[in-house]
Amino acid sequence: MLGAPMPTVRTCRFADDEAAIRAVRVEVFVDEQGIAREEEFDDADDRCVHVVVRSDGMPVGTGRLDRDGRIGRIAVLAAHRRRGLGRTVMVALERAAAAQGSERVYLGAQVTAVPFYERLGYRVFGEPFVEAGIPHRLMEKTVAP
Repeated sequence: MLGAPMPTVRTCRFADDEAAIRAVRVEVFVDEQGIAREEEFDDADDRCVHVVVRSDGMPVGTGRLDRDGRIGRIAVLAAHRRRGLGRTVMVALERAAAAQGSERVYLGAQVTAVPFYERLGYRVFGEPFVEAGIPHRLMEKTVAP
């Protein structure tokens, strides 16, 4: 897009950019999808690596990577979707996984997001499951260390 600002990507700990991470996740998961706030934020946040994507200085996307290679809480604000920012979050998390020595990443994808992850090279495995009242599928991808 001509004239569109270049997004900035920051990899950090939860405490380093907590306000930005919370703002995006509350808007996407709590307000938009109706997930309970107490279910959205958990103990894993403190042990995970987080990615925050900003546009014009404002947080518009986020995601996290746990030590075992599990990616989660991928969120992009509705007004900023379809601009490649979800891909930006995923690439940053995959790089963080490779940097920590992981050879594989996996995630629980909302069923409606499965095609997005498939375009990024993820494959479905296991049985469908429900989390926070939303149907999900497990997906995985090999990453180069």
